[in-house]
Amino acid sequence: MTIYFGADHRGFQLKEKLKAALVAKGYEVADLGATTLVPDDDYPEYAAAVAEHIGRAPEVSRGILVCGSGAGMDITVNKFRYIRSVLGFKSDQVYAARHDDDVNVLTIAADYTDEDEAQKMVTVFLSTPFASDVARYLRRVGKVIQIDES
Repeated sequence: MTIYFGADHRGFQLKEKLKAALVAKGYEVADLGATTLVPDDDYPEYAAAVAEHIGRAPEVSRGILVCGSGAGMDITVNKFRYIRSVLGFKSDQVYAARHDDDVNVLTIAADYTDEDEAQKMVTVFLSTPFASDVARYLRRVGKVIQIDES
């Protein structure tokens, strides 16, 4: 599974730390930008790049986006087909989103999330399976996918 990263200037430093931790654990990561700190860049291009990659293979890829409030990235990425992103606040919430809703993108608010909590959320995001054996979760995600395909 490939983990696609994207971050603007406000999320850049946290993204770099999260990415390094995953590389150290042996994950395959792809950084879709910003790859250097660009003080006046705009988040939509990075969110779009991550969404496009995940949309091609949503079952075998995940995305992690980081910006200041998290809102801009999350709004942008959720406009793409087959993307289900959660704006993470706590690891328990991220667990529920992965387990119940099969989210494939985690968006993190760098201005409001310390590195330890961000690392916990990423770990939970990548280790929690979707509960596809629970009929109501499968039915609900299926309805979201139908919306994507309409």
